[in-house]
Amino acid sequence: MQLGRIKIRYSVSLAYSVIYIAFLAVSIGLLSVYPTISSRDSVFSAKQNALTSQVTVMSVSLAALEQLSAEGVEQVMNLLDVGEYDRVLVTDSAGLVLYDTETRGSLLGQSCAFPQVLDALVWGNISCRFRYDTLAFSSEAAAPVMSYGSVIGSVYLHERDTDQADMIRSLQGRLRSISLIAGAVTLLLTVLFSRYLTRRLRTLVDGMRIVREGDYDYRVPVKGADEVSDLSEAFNEMTGRLQSTDELRRRFVSDASHELRTPLASIRLLSDSVVQSDRMDPDTMREFVTDIGTEAERLQRLTEKLMRLTRMDSKLPVSRSPVQLKAVAERAVHLLRPLAEQKNVTVRAELDESAVIYAAEDDLLQIVFNLTENAIKYNSRGGSVTLRLTREGDRAVLRVEDTGIGIPAEDLPHIFERFYRVDKARSREAGGSGLGLSIVHDAVLRHNGTIRAERRDPAGSRFTVSFPLYAGETGGGEE
Repeated sequence: MQLGRIKIRYSVSLAYSVIYIAFLAVSIGLLSVYPTISSRDSVFSAKQNALTSQVTVMSVSLAALEQLSAEGVEQVMNLLDVGEYDRVLVTDSAGLVLYDTETRGSLLGQSCAFPQVLDALVWGNISCRFRYDTLAFSSEAAAPVMSYGSVIGSVYLHERDTDQADMIRSLQGRLRSISLIAGAVTLLLTVLFSRYLTRRLRTLVDGMRIVREGDYDYRVPVKGADEVSDLSEAFNEMTGRLQSTDELRRRFVSDASHELRTPLASIRLLSDSVVQSDRMDPDTMREFVTDIGTEAERLQRLTEKLMRLTRMDSKLPVSRSPVQLKAVAERAVHLLRPLAEQKNVTVRAELDESAVIYAAEDDLLQIVFNLTENAIKYNSRGGSVTLRLTREGDRAVLRVEDTGIGIPAEDLPHIFERFYRVDKARSREAGGSGLGLSIVHDAVLRHNGTIRAERRDPAGSRFTVSFPLYAGETGGGEE
């Protein structure tokens, strides 16, 4: 660890748990508080309606006296049902208490300074006040007594309700208990789920480390149908591709080393023979030097093919333009005419001059040249090679047919693989490296084409190459 820098590792499980616990705590808090507040407000609203209604009834009943006195007020109040309230108090217009149900600490005959009473006497308003202290609801209401538009007194009611308070307190306790139980269960499930989730992620991370160290055979177990499963499947698919690529790379390096070793070994053996021989006649030396040159040319051809494959694998841009495929095929046939005469093979061409494609001309020449060269090299003496170029729908189709020994059915799926040879002994004798068809295959795919190999009846092989025709809209340049 560097001085002054501290790297803190955050666990996904811990972070997930902390976030969920915080959310759970807020939810439980709201669940505990909101129902209580809502119930309290409902009780306040109901009591306000009840007290307002009751105090209004008392005020109207007292207004019939026109002049308030202790005796008259008491007679009216005895007719009304005031026993359900903890305190009922009536004053005159000056605030002097004329009636008070409170026996202990009674204000009878004294001035009353309750805010609600003063508000009723001074402003003629009906006012209410409520308090809740978890033990009881305390409700107060006061209303003016009006006679001919004048305030002649006031009525004051006070109620202390413990039943409603007990009910809300009981509800609050139940909610708290339920919240705690639900919180504990949810917390337990959260911890278990977060561990399960992080365990799957940890398995995926461990798999990445294993693959990073070169074990491409490793696969992460896929469970479920969620995003982690999709990620695991994608990882396994990527690992499979890496494994295939690594196997191809190893085989390519092995085959390339083997192919390069053969001409190098021949050159070394021949050169050692020349150096170590003191009495070699000029004809034998010339033969050895010629063989060294032949092997050097073979080595050069192999190196050029490997470099060409490397350029194709790197997907470097190529310069493309409209190309008449007939002209390219005729050029390839012209270049291979000496080889055909040497092998006593007849080459025929049936080419449609209207087949124009958008491609790199050098790549097309390489494709036609390699296919035609193979058809001549691996043909029988006195045989024939036929090139047919036609337009089929929106595609240009080139078929190269020969009358040779053909390709065995078990070899057809592999002939486009690098360094693959159908007849290894005959291929080496003919100077083949097993790279020509691989180069053709990659070049065809690079130009959005298709290639297919098949046996002919009664003998020979047929290679069919198809390219999209040039439509005229695409401009020249690099792609």
